[in-house]
Amino acid sequence: MRSLKTVKEVYSIMLIIDSKDCENIDKALKKYKKKFEKAKILLQLRGRQSFTKPSVKRRGEVLKAIYKQNIVSGKIEIK
Repeated sequence: MRSLKTVKEVYSIMLIIDSKDCENIDKALKKYKKKFEKAKILLQLRGRQSFTKPSVKRRGEVLKAIYKQNIVSGKIEIK
């Protein structure tokens, strides 16, 4: 049986942009794009396209942490 989405999940997707009446539509669109990127909605949608096992997710997080640690310690240089 499918689980129902909670109210929080449904409303977390909706983006609300406060715009003034005299504000240019280009500025409002720019605000929307920035808010869209910060909310990481596109990443969430791509992540839901296919199921990833929790062990694979954890392994990816560990490898990412190791990579970041190697950069901080100076073992890997970024150009």
